[in-house]
Amino acid sequence: MSTQQLTEAVSLKRDYFHLIINGEKVESSNGQTIKTYNPATGELVAEVAKASKEDTEKAVQAARQAFDHGKWRKYPINRRSQVLNKIAAIMRSRFNEIVELEILDTGKSLAAAQGQVTQAIEDFEFYAAAIVGHRGVVNNMPGQFHNFTEKEPVGVCAQIIPWNYPLMMAAWKIAPAIAVGCSVVVKPASLTPLTAIILGEICLEAGVPAGVVNIVPGSGSEVGNYLVEHPNVNKVAFTGSTPIGKDIMAKASETLKRVTLELGGKSPNLVFEDADIDAAVDGSLFGIFYNSGQSCEARSRLYVHEDIYDEFVTKFVEKTKKLVLANPFDKGTHVGAIIDQGQVDVIDGYVKSAIEEGAEILAGGKPAIVEGFEGGFWYEPTVIANVDHNMTVVKEEIFGPVVVIMKFKDEKEAIMLANDTEFGLGSAIWSKDGARATRVAKQIEAGIVMVNCPFSAFPGTPFGGYKQSGFGRELCIETLDLYTETKSIISYFGSRPLNPLGV
Repeated sequence: MSTQQLTEAVSLKRDYFHLIINGEKVESSNGQTIKTYNPATGELVAEVAKASKEDTEKAVQAARQAFDHGKWRKYPINRRSQVLNKIAAIMRSRFNEIVELEILDTGKSLAAAQGQVTQAIEDFEFYAAAIVGHRGVVNNMPGQFHNFTEKEPVGVCAQIIPWNYPLMMAAWKIAPAIAVGCSVVVKPASLTPLTAIILGEICLEAGVPAGVVNIVPGSGSEVGNYLVEHPNVNKVAFTGSTPIGKDIMAKASETLKRVTLELGGKSPNLVFEDADIDAAVDGSLFGIFYNSGQSCEARSRLYVHEDIYDEFVTKFVEKTKKLVLANPFDKGTHVGAIIDQGQVDVIDGYVKSAIEEGAEILAGGKPAIVEGFEGGFWYEPTVIANVDHNMTVVKEEIFGPVVVIMKFKDEKEAIMLANDTEFGLGSAIWSKDGARATRVAKQIEAGIVMVNCPFSAFPGTPFGGYKQSGFGRELCIETLDLYTETKSIISYFGSRPLNPLGV
């Protein structure tokens, strides 16, 4: 699909994007804007109204008013479900335009953007169905008592979105929250706010009442902190780095907000001696280089059994060198751009530290120059060997197309190495032995284990981490519980009045 084909329909791209507060497109109160750039070219894409504290306060009050006095939470479940399905239908009808805007804003490849927009659509369809079955229960009680529970929306939710999956993460958070009747204030990342704003506009078009979905792009230090500390915000859902997650948790504790955190990762990828090597090579390439390695569950620590290490590494490096960095709109592009120059510098700093510590670069190892896209931000897919677990590149999240590769001798050592990290988000196992795969999966300290496949998330599958990768699960039915309170109602139906004190 070419850029021309993508833009044949009415494009969603425009030069200026507004805040969305209380159902209206509004300017920032102080007139400030954010400029967003295409990472593949370095060129300006658009200007976006930059929310201030005053704007954020208006958004919180709009969300509070909509929740406390509006109709959305009182709608019958089937009516909210219909609206979520309409959101999905509008997104599907504008699929190409949304993909185009996501690529321009993030620099990711066409295939990656198409997959992520598709999942964002499916998230709304999934929760439109899931909410129908989300209900309380009747519990057994002694004697002449009756107890049942109800699920009630938690209230106003602040949702803070990362830059690596701007539309998909917005859908992961907005869909379950509004499905149960909550109101939301969404803060997209300043680097990539465009598709989240479009999603907010689509929500209004689909029939979500004013104030239920508010979009306020702005700085984390101002808008993000204000939301986290605000007494009228009942819950915070955050996806991003572990240090910021810790700060949010501390600030939210002052008002005892509910918190969901999906944080950093340094996910292990275990290839056993009985694995289908070609499948493991292809899956491992996807696991680290998909989305240019800018994924919290990127499988950036690759462990290969010593008996097949040489064969695997040879094939893996050969294919790494064949990966295409080119126009993100071209179907043949495998790896897109890095989000900005600052992240390129971070990635390159990690690679240089590995070289200084004695590691060996088997592929890549430096910023890339892509013909026709010299003004953009690119990094070569990089494979690093001859490392140990004390090296910085093994211990810390790099957030780029960089993988470290190491040997292991047996199952026990593989498990020990996999768990030797402060993170616990994703993991992968490659083995034809089903018993071994199950045995190892049960011992890995991570929220997600992928067996003989590279995919970590589908609507309906829980996504979240152990340890310092956070807590709470998104993308699944259980997510609805994170946006609801469980109310227990006990009633007495006996024929005689109760007099427990015997007075």
